Amino acid sequence: MEDLFHILTNFGLYLKAYFSSLSADFLNHKKRIFIGYLAISLVMAVVFLWAWRGLGMRGAFKKVFDKKVFWSASAKADYVIYAVNRLISIMISPYLIAQGVVTTFLFFQLSKQNVIGFLTLDHWPSSIIITFYTLTYFFIDDLSKYFVHRCMHRWQFLWAFHKVHHSAETMTPITVYRVHPVESILYGLRGSVVLGAVIGLFAYCFGINNFSLATLLGVNLFSFIFNVAGANLRHSHIEIAYWPWLEKILISPAQHQLHHSIENKHFNKNYGAMLALWDWLFGSLHFSETGKKIRFGLRPNEASATNILQIYLRPFIDIFKALRVGCRKVLGLLKTRLTLKNF
Repeated sequence: MEDLFHILTNFGLYLKAYFSSLSADFLNHKKRIFIGYLAISLVMAVVFLWAWRGLGMRGAFKKVFDKKVFWSASAKADYVIYAVNRLISIMISPYLIAQGVVTTFLFFQLSKQNVIGFLTLDHWPSSIIITFYTLTYFFIDDLSKYFVHRCMHRWQFLWAFHKVHHSAETMTPITVYRVHPVESILYGLRGSVVLGAVIGLFAYCFGINNFSLATLLGVNLFSFIFNVAGANLRHSHIEIAYWPWLEKILISPAQHQLHHSIENKHFNKNYGAMLALWDWLFGSLHFSETGKKIRFGLRPNEASATNILQIYLRPFIDIFKALRVGCRKVLGLLKTRLTLKNF
């Protein structure tokens, strides 16, 4: 009886943690869908449609809160995926461990090797160190997001998981959470490696006593600006574009919407998270095309999951099929070579 009581108590605590997690990101100013950022994006969208597109206040609100978007089958799937992923995230969080491991490993390895100890940078003012850290972390983190995102599209194994995100046929701010758990783990590990590496490097270069890790682990200034500047409009039906010169530097909401387009000319374009600079440098930049109706989702040749269970399982099925085809090709080549050799 006592065991049953403990089981029920633990289950109750687990449920409480789960339901709390459902609203956590809406109340956390470090998250993109924080209610404050959502409110700012709403104001930006309404003002843009009213003042720039001339829809009028009523028309602007009607466009922003389009029922066909927020209550579409795709949007409903987003909401369910968000809830299911929350359940999964409570059970598995390996990247939280990886971050501390990487930080500690790099710090002690650099200390033992004495690679850059001669620089004696520990006399720098803390304000300069923190500014330098913020800039360094921002650029390295954003560059790593670009390359991981690019790999997600170019490598068939990774695309099997990433196409869950691209299967959205209508987009809302919650679409950012339409991600397969495997992709979430990979991106989480990426973030842990980058953050751990940068902190480990700075802790060694400037001395662990010159700053607190709590300060470095806090909200990144650029992430805050990004969220305040309407990051939630990237996954939306409101196509706000920037000037061409600015779209070479920053990814506009309209540019990211093109990234979700099913048109061939838009595929494998605009991988950037915050900066379009990487797309410009590595040849994947595509300027926004406003005034055109964009179809989101997967291309006709891509198998699309039709229910939640398929969304989570289909990537593994696709990978298994790809491996089977690959093995058949390899065996076929080996068989051909052996036949020619014997002949």
